[in-house]
Formats: sequence, C-alpha cells, structure tokens
Amino acid sequence: MNPENTHTKRLVVLGAGESGVGTALLGQKEGYEVFVSDKGAIADAYKKVLITAAIAWEEKQHTEDKIYNADVVMKSPGIPDHVSIVQQLHALDVAVVSEIEFAAAYTSASIVGITGSNGKTTTTMLTHHVLAAGGLSVSMAGNIGDSFAKQIAENDTPHYVLELSSFQLDGIKEFAPHIAVLTNITPDHLDRYDYKFENYIASKFRITENQTEEDYFIYDADDTVITTYLEKHPIRARLLPFSLTKKITNGAYLEEEHININIDNNQFRMSTTNLALKGNHNVKNAMAAATVSQLLKIRKTTIRECLENFHGVEHRLENVLKINNVQYINDSKATNVNATYYALDAMKSATVWIVGGVDKGNDYTELYPLVNEKVKAIICLGVDNAKIVNAFGNCVDVIRETQSMKDAVQLAYAIAERNDAVLLSPACASFDLFKNYEERGRLFKEAVREL
Repeated sequence: MNPENTHTKRLVVLGAGESGVGTALLGQKEGYEVFVSDKGAIADAYKKVLITAAIAWEEKQHTEDKIYNADVVMKSPGIPDHVSIVQQLHALDVAVVSEIEFAAAYTSASIVGITGSNGKTTTTMLTHHVLAAGGLSVSMAGNIGDSFAKQIAENDTPHYVLELSSFQLDGIKEFAPHIAVLTNITPDHLDRYDYKFENYIASKFRITENQTEEDYFIYDADDTVITTYLEKHPIRARLLPFSLTKKITNGAYLEEEHININIDNNQFRMSTTNLALKGNHNVKNAMAAATVSQLLKIRKTTIRECLENFHGVEHRLENVLKINNVQYINDSKATNVNATYYALDAMKSATVWIVGGVDKGNDYTELYPLVNEKVKAIICLGVDNAKIVNAFGNCVDVIRETQSMKDAVQLAYAIAERNDAVLLSPACASFDLFKNYEERGRLFKEAVREL
C-alpha cells in the first residue's frame, strides 16, 4: 500500500459533555483521528477521560483550522444549528451529525427509539426495566445515563432503548430504530425552531423517516398533532397506536380500567388499578412500554409484574417529604407547559406552585383552568419572571418572586397550610439559575429537608 494515499479520517467533536466524550472514545476505537473542542470549560471528570485516552482537546475556544478540516463533525445537542461555526461547516460540505447518528453505524443492535415532548424518560426507563427483567441483554442510552457511543465502544449489547430529544434527531441522516415510540407532541423548545411549531413537529417525526415496512411506529392516537401529521405524511413503518378513548384493532387501548393490547391477534390485558405509576399519562406510558415488550416477545406475566413494581423517575412528580401535613413534590423535570399541566392535573389538594426559569416560547393559557381550580399561591423562581406574573396575575391572589431555591422553599413553607401541597413544576428550562433540571430538583429537595 502506498502510504501517501492513506488518509486517516478526522473526527471533530464539538462539545465535551457526555455525548461528546463518548463519541470521541468510539471514534478513536474505530480508527479516527479525533479532536474535541468545547467553547466553554470542560468538566474535570471528562477532561480526565480525554487525557487518559490520549485524545486531543481544547476548551474555552474553537480553533477553526483544527475544525474545518474534519471529515465528519459530531455536534453536541446543546449547540444550535444557526451558530457560525456550524453554518461554516455546512458551507464547506462537512457532514455534521449527532452522537446517535455517528454511534448507530458501529452497532448491529436492535434499537428502540423513544421521543416525545413529555413522558419519554419514564417510558424509556419503564421499557428498559421490562426488557431487562424479560432476560434481554439491553442497555439504556440517548438522553439518559452513559452515552450511546460510549456504551458501544466499551460494552456493546444486542438491544438498546434510547431516549431521543428533538435536537438529537435533528442530527440524523440514516439512523433508523427498529421500534420507534412517539409519546406526544406539544409546543416545546420553540426558541430552537424559529418559533414555528410545525418545525418542531417535523423534527420529532424524524424518528421514523428512515424506518421501513419491517419496522414499527408506536404513537398516541389521542394526540391530534400526531394524527393530523400522519394523515398528511404517510410513513412506511407498521403503525401501532395507543389510546385512552377509542378501541384500537392493532395496538393498545383502555377499556373498563384495563389496558388491552392486540398485535396480530396476540392479546395482552391488565388492570390499570395495579399500575405502580398513577395518572392517565402514566397509563399511556405503560401502554407504550408494554407494546414494545410484546413486539420483543417478553412473557406477559413479566410485563405485568414490571408495570406493577416500577416506581418512576427522579425529579418527575417525586414525593419528597410531608412537613406539618404539607406534601412537598419535586417535578423539576417539567421543563415545558405540558409537563406542568400533567403535574397540576395530578394535584388533589390546594397547591403552592413554584414555577419559572428560561422561557422557551411558552403559552401558559392551557394552564389557566387548572391554576384557577388548584393553585392558591405562585412563587416565581427565575431571573426574569415578568411573563409568568402577567400570565397568572389575575388567577391567584399571592404571587412572589425570588431567585434562590432556598428562599422559594421558605416562602412556600410560610404560605402553605395543613393539607396543602408545595409543587416545584417549573414549566421552563433551568439554565438561568441552575446547571440543569437535576441540580434544580436536588437543591429543592435539600432546601425542603432543611426546613
């Protein structure tokens, strides 16, 4: 071989978080020359991984001549398409992909991909729980846990359950899960989609764009956004809808407090009264997880047992403590209006609601009936609370503003009376005051425990 004609392919990774560092490790394993560039500071834990693996990196800058010569660029999901470096890469015809696209090329695993505005984490964890209990060798990745790329590099398994955000789906070209799940679509992240809901809808539907007739698409048939899109844009995958309101011949439906699933005359039935997770939205999450499990031939008794013993996700309607007969509830994972709608809908008592953060183009009007019915006071926790104050000023008598979690919890403690609830359900992103929704939820729990 003439060495002058060999070209080691160059992989540039933009962003050194979980997905970026995982991609760097997989790229190195697959023989790429890898360079990692982060405009911010790289966390010490990730820096250590890069140094140990002898992968070239830089932080607090993007050196253009080390980036534009890439054969392929993996862009972390937090970097928008409109930033100049990404635009320049597109102009130079360099492939810019997501971690999911890059990593999927290096595994022959059967993939379940789960997306949606809400419910995707619960559905992902629930599905993984059932498949693992059913004896499959299965890993969970995507927007959750260790990165997909890192897991393929270090311990590839025959099955993956991936939680996929719209940002991750924006960076795919050929990625196609064998089973795709779309839990729902409500306005979210509109700041990244030119404030056009139709752009966000199209992004979510990318999960099925490369599927074939051999694949499956599981979706909420009660969601008119989804059903309207499907009427206008037929897809190739086999459709398996789920519904709380209509009888489905091939798919899942609710009848007399029982989940019924029928796939090619293979029947599954269980009572919803035994579900560990309460609320109609969790009935839907259970239907989606059970449908996936049916397709992958998990025993029906295993599916039932798992749906009865799975107790949910941290920061999602998580009961923290009861103090003076007031229940404190951490729903920090509610980063959009629809997630907060579910939370308020689940409240059974008068509620002191802690809300606020980075508004992503929110329309709060759908919350008005619930706020009028259930909320006695609002505590705004954000750098800019004007929109929330304006939206709910006529709904409640008490609105307070703060920029500290400790102060927010102490205000709630002062306002709440016996048998009330205090609910952190922000309906917004966390980045104005916190690193992420996990930190926001953790600080809430710490502040509650210090009361």
